Amino acid sequence: MRTADILQAWAKILRGERPTLSIEITRECPLRCPGCYAYDAGHLGGEITLRQLRDLRGQELIGGVLEIVDRYRPLHLSLVGGDPLVRYRELEVLMPALMARRVFVQVVTSAFRPIPDAWANLDHLNVTVSIDGLQPEHDARRAPATYARILKNIAGQHVTIHCTVTGQMMKRPGYLRDFLAFWTPRPEIARVWFSLFTPQIGDVLPEILTAGERKTAVDEMLKLRREFPKLEMPEEMIVQFRKPPSKPADCTFALTTETISADLKTRITPCQFGGNPDCSACGCAASMGLAAIADHRLAGVIPVGAIFRASIKLGQWRSGNTGPKPSPPVAEELHVLQ
Repeated sequence: MRTADILQAWAKILRGERPTLSIEITRECPLRCPGCYAYDAGHLGGEITLRQLRDLRGQELIGGVLEIVDRYRPLHLSLVGGDPLVRYRELEVLMPALMARRVFVQVVTSAFRPIPDAWANLDHLNVTVSIDGLQPEHDARRAPATYARILKNIAGQHVTIHCTVTGQMMKRPGYLRDFLAFWTPRPEIARVWFSLFTPQIGDVLPEILTAGERKTAVDEMLKLRREFPKLEMPEEMIVQFRKPPSKPADCTFALTTETISADLKTRITPCQFGGNPDCSACGCAASMGLAAIADHRLAGVIPVGAIFRASIKLGQWRSGNTGPKPSPPVAEELHVLQ
C-alpha cells in the first residue's frame, strides 16, 4: 500500500465520503451456487431478496451506474451481481466511460461468458473470476461456468482467480496447493486470492470451517505464498484471518465501502454480505486486506487505522451524518503516538 493511496482515501474520508464503492449491477445469474451470500434470504435485510428486486438494463442501467459513480467519486469500484456479464452489452458501454473517469474497476464474474477482448489491456481494470475449488467440486457447484468453459472464456486475458475456501476443501490435505498448482502456471492468470467462507449468524452449513480448519488454511497460505508467487496475498494480510474484526464497527472494509444493490437504490449493510454476518468467522479477503492496511504505520510511526477511525468520525460530523462534533482526532484516537 502506497502512502499516496492512503492519503487519497484519507482525504475522501475527511469529507464524509467512502473511498470504495460496490454495485450489484444485476440480480440475474445463470448459476445456483450453494452458500452464495447474494441470494441469502437476509442479504437485503429480510423484507425482499435480490431475485425479487427490480433491476435495470440498457441505457437506464448505464446512466444509473454513471450517476452513482459521479456522485460518490470512488477511488475503487467493484461491479458484482448476480453476474455482471449478464449485462455484458451495458458493460461494453460502461467500461470506457469508467476508464475515462480514472476509477479503478473490479468486475467479479463466474466467466460463464467470454471476457470482452477490449478489456485485456485496460490499466484500471481487474477482472476477478470466482472458482469454487478443484474441477470436480467446482463443476458440480457452478455449472454452467465449468472449468472447460472458464478456460475458453479467459483466453488472452489477464485475470485474478478468487477462491473461497470451504470446510469441504480443508478436509482433504493438500487441497490449496493442488489448486494453485493448476491455476498459477497459466499465462492468463495474473494473481490468485483466497477468502475463507463467511457464514451468517446461526448458519449450519458444510461450507463453514472449523477453528482447526481455519488455522490450517492460514498456515498453509503463509507457506504457499512463498512457493507460488502468484498467490498475491502479503503475509500481513493473511495473518489478519487469525483475528477478524469482532463487529462491523471494527471493520475497515465495512466502514470505508458503500454497497448498493441492483435497483441502484437499496443500500446493503453492514457490508457486502448483508444480513447478519458472523464477523467472528469473517473470511473476506477485502476485509483482511484493509485490516492489514489499518495496521500499517505511515513512516513507520502513525497507525493508519487510528487515522481512519478518527477521520471517519470527523467526516461524518462534517457531512451531517452524526450529532455532536467529535473530539479532536489527534487527542482522541492518536494517543498511541505519545
